[in-house]
Amino acid sequence: MAHSIRALAGACAVVALAAPAMAETLTIATVNNGDMIRMQKMTKPFTDANPDIQLEWVQLEENILRERVTTDIATNGGQYDVLTIGTYEVPLWAKQEWLTPLSDLPADYEVDDLIPAVRDALSVDGTLYAVPFYAESAMVMYRKDLAEAAGVTIPESPTWADIKTAAEKMTNKDGEVYGICLRGKPGWGENMAFLTAMANSYGARWFDMEWKPQFDSAEWKAALTDYLDLMTNYGPPGASSNGFNENLSLFQQGKCGIWIDATVAASFVTDPDNSTVADQVAFAQFPNKEGVDNHGNWLWAWSLAVPATSDAQDAAKKFVAWATSKAYTDEVAAADGWRAAPPGTRTSLYENAEYQSAAPFAAMTLTAINSANTQKSSVQDIPYTGGQFVAIPEFQGIGTAVGQQFAAALAGQMSGDDALAAAQSNTEREMARAGYPK
Repeated sequence: MAHSIRALAGACAVVALAAPAMAETLTIATVNNGDMIRMQKMTKPFTDANPDIQLEWVQLEENILRERVTTDIATNGGQYDVLTIGTYEVPLWAKQEWLTPLSDLPADYEVDDLIPAVRDALSVDGTLYAVPFYAESAMVMYRKDLAEAAGVTIPESPTWADIKTAAEKMTNKDGEVYGICLRGKPGWGENMAFLTAMANSYGARWFDMEWKPQFDSAEWKAALTDYLDLMTNYGPPGASSNGFNENLSLFQQGKCGIWIDATVAASFVTDPDNSTVADQVAFAQFPNKEGVDNHGNWLWAWSLAVPATSDAQDAAKKFVAWATSKAYTDEVAAADGWRAAPPGTRTSLYENAEYQSAAPFAAMTLTAINSANTQKSSVQDIPYTGGQFVAIPEFQGIGTAVGQQFAAALAGQMSGDDALAAAQSNTEREMARAGYPK
């Protein structure tokens, strides 16, 4: 009897020791955008199906997320098991062997359903290194009631002159309605994402074929001059602190006539539960400078990747496959309606009649994504790829430094010409230090 009791006690001890060892905690680093916040709230089906996996969330503002995740992976910190990263990081980090290949996703994931442009942007030599949670291009969102009251028409394919005319006539600063809201917060993925796309649409480029910076060009001067003119005369106060989320809030509150930004915002500005102007929003292509055949060439995907340093890779792969699956999209649609489905990732979503009916922005979003040419984002010859960024490792630092100069000009701390001159000299110095041309 005593032997049996001792045996039972020993068995219990083994079970007690084994239980914690079997449970794995995934630390997930993600951005504090609306779709990611929704994902965090909708994980019950995953945790119910995988009781041996616990989820721990680290949700950060965009610039801070990029800084912390980049530092962690570059130093082999191993702090995170799932990373939310973009189309800029994926090919660069994959080539450094910092990411785990995702070539063994289950058959029911349907990799071939991913929109080709997005899948290609997240692959290196045909191997997928991240899966897209949502993807986007950029477009014009505007208040059709304000446009009608002002007597202006924004065509489906507007020029910047069309936008300026509409912004001027929609502005009513006494009523706290600003004709246009654009990103001003400094950061390579904040104001410089927008300004690079705008510059592309003016015919500008970051570098010539010898990797010489081009901020002293007529095209960059025209783009920055018009940006500052629009924002100074028709934009909201404090615009140099406004990024994606701040402008989204302003637009939802009815304080912006025009907002030009990521297509993913469309579901939020048309959400009647959170947007006071949900039934008054219309859409158009990203503008171009008259005579320049380029509408911005923006392509981005916030994607989930598994760092090579994770010690829970199988569990992490299981999570990223679930969070970017068709089944997850169905769960979002059941909970919040088809309009809220994560956009831009799967062909099947844009073939879904229920989604097309619920999302008036669907066709414009798909057109924008498919028209992006990340292999040649400028009408001029360029030695780099990338749409609203330059796909070289140095761009993260250089782009943020330039963004700070342009934000200072927007805040009235320096002239546009001085900001361009500083951008030119600083970028020349950093590119020389990095050894370009290589």
